[in-house]
Amino acid sequence: MPQKISIADALGVVTICLVAILVLIGLLCILYSLYLRNRIRRQRFYKLNYFTGPWIIRIVFVVFVIWWGFGEIARLNFLRGEGRLLNALNLKWQEIICKYYVVSNLGFAEPCVYLTLVFLLRASLQKTERGALSRKWNRRTAGYVLLYCLPVFVLQLIVLLIAPEFNEGGPYMNSVPNYFTKTAHVSDNAAALCTYPLLSTVVLGLFVIVLTTYLLWLGGRVLKLVINKGLQKRLYALVLSFSGFFPLRVLLLGLSVISSPEKNLFEALSFLAFLSLLGCAGMGFCVLVFFPVSDSLALSKLEDGEDRRRSSDEYIDASSLITNQALVEGFTESSPARDSVSVAEATRGSISFRSMAKDETSGTFVELSLFSSSQQSSPPGSPQLRWPKRPAVQAHDP
Repeated sequence: MPQKISIADALGVVTICLVAILVLIGLLCILYSLYLRNRIRRQRFYKLNYFTGPWIIRIVFVVFVIWWGFGEIARLNFLRGEGRLLNALNLKWQEIICKYYVVSNLGFAEPCVYLTLVFLLRASLQKTERGALSRKWNRRTAGYVLLYCLPVFVLQLIVLLIAPEFNEGGPYMNSVPNYFTKTAHVSDNAAALCTYPLLSTVVLGLFVIVLTTYLLWLGGRVLKLVINKGLQKRLYALVLSFSGFFPLRVLLLGLSVISSPEKNLFEALSFLAFLSLLGCAGMGFCVLVFFPVSDSLALSKLEDGEDRRRSSDEYIDASSLITNQALVEGFTESSPARDSVSVAEATRGSISFRSMAKDETSGTFVELSLFSSSQQSSPPGSPQLRWPKRPAVQAHDP
């Protein structure tokens, strides 16, 4: 008779598959960003540096998300079943892994993901010399992310190292229930199942409330500056997903204390909390990494085509100018009487070409193809050169 698959095993397999997909997409986003950066530097598209300025922070955002994904795999009860990977470890090491998960994900990875998102949005409001175009912006932003994450990280360490002394049965009189600080629950199979300490969830919740308030205010300011409707939709989706799903994750983690880790309710709450942040991470990949890189590549292709067209036009204009100069020399040799008029008119065409070559951005129209066979008419006021007429030869009677 086939062995019955539990809900915990099924949700564990789905979680591993989703994290694998997330990691694959993240690695592709990193390669995509590096490809754009290399192309802009190789082809010298300096006008697109504004879009690639925060390329390091975008990669850091992806790395934080991948870090969080691996932590979610480490906490799965699926890996602690009989004959599974973590079941080979003793009980003490399984509990250490659960403590590591709380500090790594709730105290470091998740706050850093949220902070990186906020700094990437805030970069669009900064001045050029201080914003994403600044050489030190990426380094400075990475430092700020770690600095602002430090209080949450320290509080999570306090919850794990000091707060257990106040549990029920501890040396202090005013003890608190175990679920406030407990990171692992020993099952009937002598396996340590990871839990979410309520104090750790409260610490993360306070951080998320403050950051969500700031994100809503910041998103409103950014949206006022956006004209493109497509970009407005992206920003709406990004801000609403983080301001909605991130607090929802904290709420679900807080509700998980009402059930034992061996129950299906706990597995369901944990999986829904995982999906909440997974949706935020996927939205961040799209809006903060993939779409900006894709738009920049499209602009680089347009600029490349414009440079080729400009080079072709300059070649055609230069060829026409050379033809004009050769014809003027021919006119000078064949008709000395009209030399001053022809040279003056041809010189005007030559000066127009030079002025256009120096200032390509001036919107004035200059007619250079003076002798183009396909040209039927010229704009009014454009210089015209006329073929010299040979004098008629009269026949003499013998």
